[in-house]
Amino acid sequence: MTPSDSSLSIVAVNLPGGIVPTGDLLAVLAAAEAAGIEHVQLGHRQQLLLAVEPARRRALLQALAAAGVLAEPDPEAHPNIVSSYVGEDVFYNAPWLREGVYKDILDLFDYRPRLKINLVDSRQTFVPFFTGHLNFIAADTSNYWHLYLRFPRTGTLYAWPHLVYSEDVAVLSAAVERVLLADPKQFTDPTTAGERLHALVSAAQPLGPRVVAGPLALPAFMLPYYEGFNRSGQQLWLGIYRRNELFAVAFLQDLGRVCLQTRVGQLCTTPWKSLIVKGIDPTDRVLWDAVLCRHRINVRHAANELNWQVEDSCPQGVALKHELVRYLNEEDVRTYQLCFAIKTRPQTGLFCSIVVRTQVERASEQYEILHTRDFNPNSRDFVLFRQHVRRDRLGWYLAELCHQFYAQVGATLEPAAPDTFPSPLPEHPATVAPRLPRCRHCLTVYDVVYGDPAQAVAAGTPWDTLPDYHCPTCEAPAADFEWWEEPITAGKETHGALT
Repeated sequence: MTPSDSSLSIVAVNLPGGIVPTGDLLAVLAAAEAAGIEHVQLGHRQQLLLAVEPARRRALLQALAAAGVLAEPDPEAHPNIVSSYVGEDVFYNAPWLREGVYKDILDLFDYRPRLKINLVDSRQTFVPFFTGHLNFIAADTSNYWHLYLRFPRTGTLYAWPHLVYSEDVAVLSAAVERVLLADPKQFTDPTTAGERLHALVSAAQPLGPRVVAGPLALPAFMLPYYEGFNRSGQQLWLGIYRRNELFAVAFLQDLGRVCLQTRVGQLCTTPWKSLIVKGIDPTDRVLWDAVLCRHRINVRHAANELNWQVEDSCPQGVALKHELVRYLNEEDVRTYQLCFAIKTRPQTGLFCSIVVRTQVERASEQYEILHTRDFNPNSRDFVLFRQHVRRDRLGWYLAELCHQFYAQVGATLEPAAPDTFPSPLPEHPATVAPRLPRCRHCLTVYDVVYGDPAQAVAAGTPWDTLPDYHCPTCEAPAADFEWWEEPITAGKETHGALT
């Protein structure tokens, strides 16, 4: 059986900040091996995922506990804390945010967060800024952070009016979680939720001197190449990506032994489900090469294969990714400055500028393609590009959307050219469709004819019976939907539910 087998149970090992000490990794792998696990996976929140047979699950949890490793039987209940430490001294050098600062802050978390927390530097583009519920972004002022709060199950972002001191990050996170989760319904109005939460938290948890938060400037997105041996100062770092997202336990054990042999004390996981090993002495490279050769590990994949995110433990998403990467390669399509995601389930926080999402309609499977309004992967303002797309047409439409992006970029460098968008479908006079509820943030539409199977909403369910419905793309509440009429072209399929 493979880790993607639906009969297996997933156990997560959270690695705060994406940092895993070598000894801890070897302890996890020993417990996994004893439970009959041959491969492990990495999650997009930098955690380690173990797929185990249900009969061996209890023994695995006991072995991990005996090794001092805290496992999460429900990966969604206590999500991992994400950090950009993995890229520090690899892709960039922060002015004040160093290894010690990250670890000091992580050590202050004396509870298991139920909200997603991101701890990132503002100068990097490798780790997403806003995929958490609490997004701490390093400010220019030493040891201070901007806080952008995204309310659960919504796309609403609230900028905390004051900078947060490093020593207050953990205590403020705990206070926000207590207030927010105690009564989530009082924060459903996006126009007042932020100010209300700030007032309640400030009253319950007074902090140190307040520094007013100024504007936050983020760099343009450019995903660095994160694979293979690369030089950083006088040392090397090694990035390891696996096309099938599976890391053999035997390979990771050998990797850990070389870490111990060469005095490399830790490894780092990335949001792109890869590993990075820092601080390799160039004279030791032969030892690392020997492990890669022994396990036939390729560390030079094409850059346009590395800029994709797929949901955790999703073999169908991985298979679709391979098809689309192959098409874009064959057509020699440029994808620099873009990143893609494949979503088969609602409300999975992936990082992307372009998303391909499954549409389940009757007996056929179709897809829709969305992109952020300015192609910025840190935005949650999605625009619908195409819907009701057959699988064999996805590559064509993605290529066209990539061309649109570069036409938009080129327009800032030369006189604007008119947008020309050829369609493989014939054009016919338009008629008017029935009015449908549409999310005003990302333009996702709910169709009563199809319902929303991914959220257990049966076909034929009227919109007015779904007051607690949430947008499957941006998680906005039903109150943020508006009535919309879609022009329908004769000869095209009718509109269906977006999931």
